[in-house]
Amino acid sequence: MVAGNYRHLCYRFGGPHAGRVTTVETTTATEYARRRADLCAAMAARGWAAVAVTSPENVYFLTGLDHAGYFAFTLLIVTPDGPPMLVTREMERPTVRAQLADCRHHPYADGADPAEVVARELAGVVPAGAAVAVEDESMFFPPAIRDRIRAALPDRRWCDATGVLSAARLVKSAAEIAHVRAAAAVSDAAMRAVLSAARPGVPERTVAAAAQAALLAGGHEPGFAPLIRPLWMLDREHVSWGDRLLGTGGLFIELSGCVRRYHAPLSRTVHLGRPPADAGAAHQRALAGLTAAAGALRPGARTGEVYAAWRRATGATRHHCGYLVGIGFPPSWVGGGEVLGIRPSGDTEVRPGMTFHLMSWVPGHVVSDTALVADTGAELLTTAPRTLTVLD
Repeated sequence: MVAGNYRHLCYRFGGPHAGRVTTVETTTATEYARRRADLCAAMAARGWAAVAVTSPENVYFLTGLDHAGYFAFTLLIVTPDGPPMLVTREMERPTVRAQLADCRHHPYADGADPAEVVARELAGVVPAGAAVAVEDESMFFPPAIRDRIRAALPDRRWCDATGVLSAARLVKSAAEIAHVRAAAAVSDAAMRAVLSAARPGVPERTVAAAAQAALLAGGHEPGFAPLIRPLWMLDREHVSWGDRLLGTGGLFIELSGCVRRYHAPLSRTVHLGRPPADAGAAHQRALAGLTAAAGALRPGARTGEVYAAWRRATGATRHHCGYLVGIGFPPSWVGGGEVLGIRPSGDTEVRPGMTFHLMSWVPGHVVSDTALVADTGAELLTTAPRTLTVLD
């Protein structure tokens, strides 16, 4: 059966939303084929004979392959003629057979050099002197393997396909938007589970467990574990939760639901016990920034303009106030090592169908939501309460 060729999947939310079911239309084999055809059109315009893809997000985008085996070297070859070709570790054969019936699979045994398999298959579809485009910026393409492939094919030209592949994922299809919406509902349920569990004296791991239970009850494993830390550690942006006991004071929570590998992050700041005197002002300032950014996130705007609106509303300065979000595999929900951010100098045009994690960070408070760019402006898909929350 071709990956994603199921008609519907149901996601049941746990915790306070137990019993609630959301039905999600899945991506069809026709859509994966269309994406590959679009890629082939871009290849023809650039004179590329083949594109070699290694990031799990782009492999998934082009084929629907959803598994954890990408920790071992995996590479997808797309050409204008013939089915896609996939190079994986041998033990992934049953998974590939089950999910990608229309793909030619070329596995390598443990101890074998995957570069030899890739070079052999590329040699069969890319004539001497022709161009092969690869993901030069992929964290899943080890330089040593890339160098051995190129050394084996010295008479081919090598180009970078990173920008073309990233551009293809900027605007979501209707099926993709449905997945992001479902992920947003899971995110909301997980945040409610956190707010039910977080109290002074409770270990961070207990709060994380409540979040994880809701995330997995409603969807799939997200690219990041929930981020949970006191405000005095706020600048340690990706620190892991641990054995620390929650004390009185501010608490930051960031998490994302994941449905069919699509994410919808959100974050909230809550206070355990009486909040400080300036908490209300910080909350209002952060909320004003979120509102301003969402208001500026309209078709035709530039990402730098969205950042400017956030900065005017908050008076704050940060490296970004949000980023494009969608497909993600561990270790990240942002879809790779590089991500399109809403930055001061951003010149990317905002288009309908884009989904962003809008983040409003000010001293003492953070609030963020996933936003969908519609024809008339931004819609916030995550809806957990944005009021100043105090947990006694």
